[in-house]
Amino acid sequence: MENKAILVGVNLNKQEHDFQYSMEELENLAIACNIKSVGSVTQNLNRINQAHYIGSGKIEELQEMVEETGADTIIFDDELSPSQIRNLESVIPDCEVVDRTTLILEIFAKRAKTRESKLQVEIAQLRYRLPRLIGSRESLGRQGGGSGLNNRGAGETKLEMDRRKIEEQIAKLSRELEHLVGQRKMQRRKREKNEISVVSLVGYTNAGKSTMMNAVLESYNGEKDKHVFEKNMLFATLETSVRSVTLATNQSFLLTDTVGFINKLPHHLVKAFRSTLEEVAEADLLIHVIDVSNPHHQEQRQLTNEILGEIGIEGIPVIHVYNKVDLLEEEYPLVDGDKVYVSAKNRQGMDALMEQIKQHIFNDYARCELLIPYNEGQVVSYFNEHANVLEEDFASEGTKLIVECKKADAEKFRKYITHIYRKEEE
Repeated sequence: MENKAILVGVNLNKQEHDFQYSMEELENLAIACNIKSVGSVTQNLNRINQAHYIGSGKIEELQEMVEETGADTIIFDDELSPSQIRNLESVIPDCEVVDRTTLILEIFAKRAKTRESKLQVEIAQLRYRLPRLIGSRESLGRQGGGSGLNNRGAGETKLEMDRRKIEEQIAKLSRELEHLVGQRKMQRRKREKNEISVVSLVGYTNAGKSTMMNAVLESYNGEKDKHVFEKNMLFATLETSVRSVTLATNQSFLLTDTVGFINKLPHHLVKAFRSTLEEVAEADLLIHVIDVSNPHHQEQRQLTNEILGEIGIEGIPVIHVYNKVDLLEEEYPLVDGDKVYVSAKNRQGMDALMEQIKQHIFNDYARCELLIPYNEGQVVSYFNEHANVLEEDFASEGTKLIVECKKADAEKFRKYITHIYRKEEE
């Protein structure tokens, strides 16, 4: 059965349209948890009310609305303190009090598929619960009379036991997560050893990152069976997906897609998903996917940049891809500096995007002419497999090749090179 909720938000000196968008986003988060909004209470304040989040007059309005609508849940647009949760539950006893952080954690818990993402979400949930034990509905008798350890009340003892259990569980799960993180680091070291470039998709949730990955795979690999999950909803993808992309020129790179960001993303989640986001930190190039059809796309772009900065991702080249242009009456595909305007859903603009990617990650390639003796056929085979062979000819001394190859390969087979082209010759 679908829960019915009243949404509550406080506007702290924000522009009205920014505040309204935050409330719309809260409603979308509720929908993602199968909760229907049946009303909202909002208030303009200079600072949050320390006792109840909103003022006493708005509390009365909220109580009346609960009675009128039959709501069973109240969802707040900010993270609530333990005392605020306790106070709100006492004045509105028949409703579950949920904050934005709890809602996001719940969505992540529902969507997590791999062991790593499940561990990350569970750790974040436990860290969030720990300081809120005393404010939760299940708790907890107060200390009994008297003094000293022998006179503790059962409630306090249970609280301490619950707290210790949670801390032990966090430690246990963190050890397991660390083991998985170690395996991921080994995979990254192998990639570095093989000199494979890594391109990471980043951006706000529901900007179209997974659709972008599928569009690239379909356009260049032709592999629909390697598709990642895509859907028009918040946090459709939590897992880090890694796919190899091989171009007709035998140039290849790894494309990664990871969790999207959102306004007021809980710091517990950012901390728990730090190991996943390290995939982004190790990338050679970032593709920042932006939903240009969203009227708040500039704020979303700024927020993504801020979160990337918070987790220490800086100094990596970025291509800004403005997606969903098909929903606007504008011309596309279009390239404007480091901006590419595309429609991933319609598979339009992938070639323009790929040209930008190639300029960034294949700049260590050299064009050279080689003469390879006929008894060294394995060298010819190597270049046909690992380089872009532009010309092949047969002379009396051996096979002549003009290739675009990694500079490391040019150095490796230097003895066969008869000419290295400068930029102006290319």
